[in-house]
Amino acid sequence: QVQLVESGGGLVQPGGSLRLSCAASGRIFSINAIGWYRQAPGKQRELVATITSGGSTNYADSVKGRFTISRDNAKNTVYLQMNSLKPEDTAVYYCNADLVRVRGLPLRNYWGQGTQVTVSS
Repeated sequence: QVQLVESGGGLVQPGGSLRLSCAASGRIFSINAIGWYRQAPGKQRELVATITSGGSTNYADSVKGRFTISRDNAKNTVYLQMNSLKPEDTAVYYCNADLVRVRGLPLRNYWGQGTQVTVSS
């Protein structure tokens, strides 16, 4: 089985920083796009940032210039550096990946369990 395990969430004051990590484990042949989504209470889950295997990135307008996504392909890990955090960034952050478990099989989509980020004074 494939698991995506997030870490690095917590409570931070406005203007502060956090770094989220998501490690993919299990039988994995390749990871295509991997990234982060978030869901605030009472709101729909939304894209935060994604990165392809080639390093192309995509960001939500609300986080451009403040968040940076990166990945370590050797470790099957993706990171989200979050700076200048605002109260409206408060949400559960979920890792998401399109990956192939075994060569020749199709891409499948996987979600992590989520990590809470709270921005409050």
